[in-house]
Parts: sequence; C-alpha cells; structure tokens
Amino acid sequence: MTGLAAMAVNPGIRTHAGQGAQADFGIFDIRLIDVDGQRLLVGHRPGDRKRPPLLMFNGIGGNIELLAPLAEALSRRELIIFDVPGVGGSPMLNFPYRMSTIAKLGEKVLAHFNHPRADVFGISWGGGVAQEFARLHPDYCRRLILCATATGMLMVPAAPSVLWKMATPRRYMNKRYARDIAGDIYGGEFRGNADLADNVHQNLRWQSPLGYYLQVVAGAGWTSVHWLHRLSQPTLIMAGEDDPLVPLANAKLMHFLIPNSVLQVFDCGHLFLLTRTQEAARAIDTFLNRPEPVGEN
Repeated sequence: MTGLAAMAVNPGIRTHAGQGAQADFGIFDIRLIDVDGQRLLVGHRPGDRKRPPLLMFNGIGGNIELLAPLAEALSRRELIIFDVPGVGGSPMLNFPYRMSTIAKLGEKVLAHFNHPRADVFGISWGGGVAQEFARLHPDYCRRLILCATATGMLMVPAAPSVLWKMATPRRYMNKRYARDIAGDIYGGEFRGNADLADNVHQNLRWQSPLGYYLQVVAGAGWTSVHWLHRLSQPTLIMAGEDDPLVPLANAKLMHFLIPNSVLQVFDCGHLFLLTRTQEAARAIDTFLNRPEPVGEN
C-alpha cells in the first residue's frame, strides 16, 4: 500500500479531550501536554529505548496525521511529533514566534519524555526548524534528516506563480482549489493524479488561517546558509527531482554546505514521503541504523 493510500484508510488520530488526556490510534498515542505554559498536542509512538527517539517537525500547516503513513513504515523506533501552536490540535500562541521558538519547544518536548538526545527529522518548513534545532542544541541532536527543504530566505526560489499559491492557506480551506493547484506546487505524481490531493486534504485538521500566517512570519528573514557549514551531525538530505516548491538545487546546496552529509534524490515531487513512503522509510532507517563512528554517541 502506498503512503497516500494508507492515509486514505487511516482515521484521524486526534483527541479533543483536556490537558493530559490520551488517545491511542495504533500509530501514535496522542495527548495534550503543557510546555512552559504552552499546550501542545503531541504524538508519541513508543519504541526501542536503547536507541534515540526520532523527533519529527512537520511542514507548514501540517498536523500529526500527515506523517502517520511514514511513521507506520519506519522500523519500531520511538517517534515524537507535535502540532505547532495554531496548527492541528495545539492552541494558538498569543504572539508571533521565530523558527528558534519551535526548535526550543522541541527540546522541551524531548525533556517531557525524559530523553537527553534524539535524531531529528524535518520536512519542508519543518526542515528549517530541524536545522535550527541542530544549531541551537548540538548536544541533543545525534543525526539530522532534512526532507524537501532549503536554507530559508537565501535559497533557490520557486517560480513566482508557485510562491503565490503557497502564500495563503487557501489550499487547506478549499478542497477543489487544492486539487486544481496540487500538480503545480507538489509536482511529481500529483501532476497527473488530482486524487492524491484529496487523500492529503482529508487528513488535514484545519484550525485557523492565523496559525498558518504565524508560520509564514516565523520563517520571514530566517536563513541557515551562513552557519550550515558549522553543523557536525551526520545529515541525510532527501529531495524530489521534480519539486516546484523547493527546487532540487537547494538540496545540492545544503549537501555542499553541511560537511558530514549525504544526498538522496527521488524521481518524484515535493511530497515524496507520501508517494514513495516505503522507499523513503528504508532510506531513513538505513541512515539511522548505520554504526556509530568513534566519537559519535
């Protein structure tokens, strides 16, 4: 079963109960937790405690459910993911925030689960947060996985027509519009199969346009291009060959800048984690299961 097909039969993994309430939907245990006064909806899949957990940062407007197919395909390692404030089931922050704010929330979520260290994963917008996490918390980040992402403001940009379609959350609010533009912004298999957009759309848990715009503001002016060369973590960079939103040149740039990195390119588009789920999961597992060199612990 492909990742998107799995999404179509996977019910929403959501609880609307109060603080500390928990729900189990097979892949993740879902609960609201308090992190320094901010409530976050967190998904947790228990796994082998002998290995670091995988802390996952989602794309813009993305809720926990969207990464459930990938989580299901990964080996039985511990997984931790949370909805960004204002997205999915996490209440809105009362003020604008930066990418570093979400990275710091990630560190506190790890502490909630009593983990001093993790492997860190990010897709698209969440890839920027993952880079920021590795910079701010190098001792907490063992290995880094960057998917369909870039270096922020200083990147090889998408075409203006693509950026315009991404500037608002309209695609999350209007199913027909999402179908119409899916091929233009996601590329790959989405170009010839609008039904894939329906499968994505039905797993969205939309909250508010404000939450989306706060994510846009968080990335405004942010870039990692001047400090990526200082990252020491082993890094897997994954990209789609036909990605209109984040052109492949950005992955090649990050591979050039990050000293200890490898690049894997998929012959599909921006959402290869959902259209090539099994292949992507194998690449991630292989990378995380590599023997640790001397000095990496």
